[in-house]
Amino acid sequence: MDMQLQPYTQTRSFMTIWMIELWERFGYYGMQALIVYYMVQRMGFEDSRANLVWSAAAALIYVAPAVGGWIGDKVLGTKRCMFIGATILSVGYALMAVPAQDTRFLFAALGVIVVGNGLFKPNTANLVRKIYEGDDSKIDSAFTMYYMAVNVGSTVSMLATPWIKDYVNATYGNELGWHTAFAFCSVGLVVGILSGLMMRATIGHIGSPPDTRPLNVGKLLMVLAGGAVAVVASVVILEYQSIARAFVYIAGFVVLGIFVHLIRKSEVSERAGLIAALVLTLQTVFFFIFYQQMSTSLSLFALRNVDLEFNVLGSHLWTWSPAQFQALNAIWIMVLSPVLALIYSRAGQSGKDLSIAGKFALGFAVVALGFFTYGVAGQFAVNGLTSSWIMIAGYGLYSLGELLVSGLGLAMMARYVPARMGGFMMGAYFVASGISQYLGGVVANYASVPKDVTDPLLTLPIYTSLFNKLGFAAIACTLIALAALPLMRRLTATHHSHS
Repeated sequence: MDMQLQPYTQTRSFMTIWMIELWERFGYYGMQALIVYYMVQRMGFEDSRANLVWSAAAALIYVAPAVGGWIGDKVLGTKRCMFIGATILSVGYALMAVPAQDTRFLFAALGVIVVGNGLFKPNTANLVRKIYEGDDSKIDSAFTMYYMAVNVGSTVSMLATPWIKDYVNATYGNELGWHTAFAFCSVGLVVGILSGLMMRATIGHIGSPPDTRPLNVGKLLMVLAGGAVAVVASVVILEYQSIARAFVYIAGFVVLGIFVHLIRKSEVSERAGLIAALVLTLQTVFFFIFYQQMSTSLSLFALRNVDLEFNVLGSHLWTWSPAQFQALNAIWIMVLSPVLALIYSRAGQSGKDLSIAGKFALGFAVVALGFFTYGVAGQFAVNGLTSSWIMIAGYGLYSLGELLVSGLGLAMMARYVPARMGGFMMGAYFVASGISQYLGGVVANYASVPKDVTDPLLTLPIYTSLFNKLGFAAIACTLIALAALPLMRRLTATHHSHS
């Protein structure tokens, strides 16, 4: 390829995948903004059940890419799995749009979303890695901008779906609003699929070996049959919490075992990079416990203990519904992503770039400040309601921490893991994330409010106590990450000397 054309080709290829990712996250986060509220307010679940069902579903959604990455690498092709996964996801959101109040039907729809995400997520990320393979500073910058795509799509949908739900409920009745909002998620993803198909020529030169061969219909049918079995298994896991707990813990031991096996069997030149990836993956597990609070404890905190009015100097600006506060995370990440991407690029050019391990440590420190912001806000609450501006400040700190840890998790895999293990290890990273999201739901239940407690003055200390404890936990994670820095420097130096 002509070197003068390469950056232009890279940019166009990246933008195609960026656009598909944007619309896929539009659907996912539009659904996530409402799902816990839907279970509590519409399905009549206790806080504790809603937290654990959604956290188990999130765990499955993140565990599934371990298999999907392998299918993309070895069976159907990375590009094909991206499009097939997106199509299955759109079906899952469409099922949630069916106005049925049957618990197992809801769990089946979530199971379809699990299968779709399993095929979509690791293969999309792996295509980004393939575009910028071998250029560390560009990989960090590209994955930060890729992470921004998540938040462009989610900002719009997290603001839109709660509004659609409220508007349709007020106009046509309590049931239709929820399902109209879920239908909105499905339609958005269909738009993404069509835009990706229109621009597919720009990614024609990247993919895995099966992408270069004609589609094997028999293998496709086998994958779809396996997906149907996975949907049934998801229903069982979501229905019975003891099975969900056992599944998550077994998945954790399996991933750790696979890491250890690959490290032992890998070539000397690859071993240091895999050990570094394992250390950072373990740190990411702790981060996602904090992350899961956004859709569980923080979400219910906004429902019960946040003043929904935005006022400045006595002047009313606007009012949000509780679910819309989740969009603050995405809004902050859109603001901060290009700034960090620019800083990474310039630091890389000057040779002063902070290591990924250093960025992880800094990220945990910022997350701690974010949770202390929520905790301290309780001291200034009026009649049990904290200011909506506190949510903006807390989400800002939390989102910066997220970019420094989760935003670079995929870049970490791209940097340290050999290309031949790329798809599978991307999947393993998502499994680790899923395990910690379930654990995040367990943690959120320490702020589970009984149904008969509705007074904001009584619910406020339940939430602020949890947030302060999470702040101290994030400080502990910061100290652990700092203590691991010398080891990470040695591993990175060894990895680079053999690469």
